[in-house]
Amino acid sequence: MLRFAFKRLVSLGLSLVVASVVIFLFVEVVPGDPAAYMLGLNATEETLAALREQLGLSGTLAERYLSWVGGMLRGDFGTSYTYRTPVSEMIADRMWISLPLAIYALTLSTLIAFPAGIWAASKRGSAADVSVMGLTQLGVAIPNFWFAMLMVLVFAINLRWFSAGGFAGWEAGVYPAMKSLTLPAIALALPQASILARVMRSSLLDTLSEDFIRTARAKGLTKRQALWRHALRNALIPVLTIIGLQFSFLLAGAIIIENVFFLPGLGRLVFQAISARDLIVVESVVMLLVFAVIVVNFAVDIAYAAVDPRLRVRG
Repeated sequence: MLRFAFKRLVSLGLSLVVASVVIFLFVEVVPGDPAAYMLGLNATEETLAALREQLGLSGTLAERYLSWVGGMLRGDFGTSYTYRTPVSEMIADRMWISLPLAIYALTLSTLIAFPAGIWAASKRGSAADVSVMGLTQLGVAIPNFWFAMLMVLVFAINLRWFSAGGFAGWEAGVYPAMKSLTLPAIALALPQASILARVMRSSLLDTLSEDFIRTARAKGLTKRQALWRHALRNALIPVLTIIGLQFSFLLAGAIIIENVFFLPGLGRLVFQAISARDLIVVESVVMLLVFAVIVVNFAVDIAYAAVDPRLRVRG
């Protein structure tokens, strides 16, 4: 197990190095000069050169890359060109919204998908199975931003159970803060729950057709006992993959939902930084999100090994 984890850690480190180079080069080749954007069209060349020097944009590409990576390793993400605020503080403020939102949405997605997928697989071919699959197909087809606006219309405007947008803040208490995140979390969770439920059902049906399940049934286990004792654990590997990918998406890809509900999260921060040509914010936030994705994938790999001992032997 330790050897398996070590090999995954080496792969994680190499992935981070490659990702940092790709992100830096991609952002740097985007047309436009942040200094010219900040000072306007009438700025003189001397003023532009002074601002580039102040922002750290006057060095060579390699020097800027090494300075950026070295700063991140020390916990220094640089200073925002637009707000003149440390990027680490901006990320920390937004992370306390995006991370709880992603965890909240993933928890809802899992709580909905697991029972639905298992129930549909156990009732294969019945009206219950057809109903669950029909609902999941609908959940996959409906765009989450449209569903979000529909929930605002129903639960915020008509019923007035929730606010239409904004974030109450953790200083107001856990309940008001989580209430502010409830509608966004549901809008994010339902499409993901539909995907996860379909994968859960498909994987479980494939496992139930295996020889070892037939052997368990032949030894006297009921269908329910064979499903819960043997089939479910062996069906979890593709499901864990989807959960890992979903968490990464929910953390990094909630920009539309954050804008619908006016949540000041990481996705909205990246959108605003791109609009303002604030390259250091874009680079640092995207790199942080890539790091989160890679760490989640590493955790999923370890979960694979815990679920399936054969992977530890191969590792």
